[in-house]
Parts: sequence; C-alpha cells; structure tokens
Amino acid sequence: MAKRKAVFPGSFDPITMGHYSIICKATELFDEVIVALGTNSSKKYLFDEETRLKAVQATFQNIEKVRVEEFDGLTIDFCKAQGAQFIVRGLRSPADFEFERNIALMNRVLGHGIETVFLLSDVEHSGLSSTILREIIRNGGDYKQFIPQGAQSFI
Repeated sequence: MAKRKAVFPGSFDPITMGHYSIICKATELFDEVIVALGTNSSKKYLFDEETRLKAVQATFQNIEKVRVEEFDGLTIDFCKAQGAQFIVRGLRSPADFEFERNIALMNRVLGHGIETVFLLSDVEHSGLSSTILREIIRNGGDYKQFIPQGAQSFI
C-alpha cells in the first residue's frame, strides 16, 4: 500500500495554534504531512523567510509524521514533486470555505488526482488568523497564547 502523503501549505507569518491544531489532526489521517512554507507574492511579511522556517521547524521537531520543507511556485507542482496525493486546508468559517473551494477545484484540474481535504478548526481557534496575530505582535500585545510553544522564541 502506498504511503499516504499530504501537504499543508502556508506562509506561516507567523504560525498559529490554529495551524498547529490542523496539522496535528492531519497526522491522524496521513502517514506523512509535509508542512510546506511557501511565498505568496501578494503578501507583505512581518517575519523573514528564515525566521518563519525556523519557527515552523521548532514547532514540529518532535512530531515524527511531520516534515517541514520550503517551496516556490504552485502548491500543486510541489505536491507532485513530493509524491503527495492530498493537500490539507483548515477551515474557520464559511468565507474560508468559499475561498479554499475555488483553489481546490483549480488544483484538482491541475493536479490530476491530487485531492484537497478540508479540516475544521477547533472552536477556540476559529477567530484566529495570522493577519490578526501580526497586528497583535506589531502593537505589543500578548500573543504567546496564540503561537505554538516551539515557535515562541522566534517571534
């Protein structure tokens, strides 16, 4: 039986407890979860790529089924290169679903068999986003409860 690989792509600026929760849920469904740190050309980042990568690596260093990689270009091309059959996306709200659904449909066409799996966020993380978290950090707010412990020394 083939190893079931999934990719969880994101910019992780910064990684949140919501990301962490979804990735941990994914490890229960797949043999390997590749956390893929990508660059989104439409985003202005608070943290540089090296800092984001180190924070994500530190978060998952003790979780055997998780591997952290960087990539450029289309997520679907990264999935093909990694031999991944699935893309995992977290959903917090109906608005997330509408946005992610359109990307998933396009990826299905481009990916020739690579499916997107949607996992619901935990209730306590449904209002959490990296955008909101960046504002809390920029303005000196207490952000630590929203960031996985392993990543906190990089933020």
